Amino acid sequence: MTQDELKALVGQAALQYVTPGDIVGVGTGSTVNKFIDALATMKDQIPGAVSSSVASTARLKALGIPVFEANEVAELSVYIDGADEIDAQGHMIKGGGAALTREKIVAAQSRRFICIADESKMVKALGAFPLPVEVIPMATARLIRQFAALGGKAHLRLKDGAPLVTDNGQHILDVTGLQITDPLAFESEVNQWPGVVTVGVFAHQKASVCLLGTNSGVKTLTF
Repeated sequence: MTQDELKALVGQAALQYVTPGDIVGVGTGSTVNKFIDALATMKDQIPGAVSSSVASTARLKALGIPVFEANEVAELSVYIDGADEIDAQGHMIKGGGAALTREKIVAAQSRRFICIADESKMVKALGAFPLPVEVIPMATARLIRQFAALGGKAHLRLKDGAPLVTDNGQHILDVTGLQITDPLAFESEVNQWPGVVTVGVFAHQKASVCLLGTNSGVKTLTF
């Protein structure tokens, strides 16, 4: 199967984790777009969704699924999102779509995180995928130096030749050259650096379940 077909497969499989009558937490990205399309088939069974990005909100609304603000909802039973990398413990790197801060907020509001991904995203150790870090612009140069001290090379993410601006009005650093062997400790450390809004390691908000798309079907990993 193509990668696109695998994404559609796990997007459809994620519907089993949606409880009728509950508001659903919805992530961002190409795999999640397949889930949103599948969710539209049961939109009459749910009140709506809490979305992690402007792009996902637009897609949900276009399909007739109401979108609630996170502050309007006390707790979500489930959050469904993709990953750029996931390890055997359910720790992830996320933020390739620049929505990591809102993704982490909605994940923290949810009792369970269901990760949907194709098998190319499964890794032994996090870090081969450039680590996204949302930062306050005035701290950029100093944070690049701090990552260099850890052996990482940080680059400002650009869009059309200018710094990409997130939905929160901030910038993204993408960091290469890291091997993150202790994701919990790494996430805790980098989140303390002044100027970091969110680091794209999801260890404190790790996956509860991963639906992994493979050529032999969907493999369910529970953490």
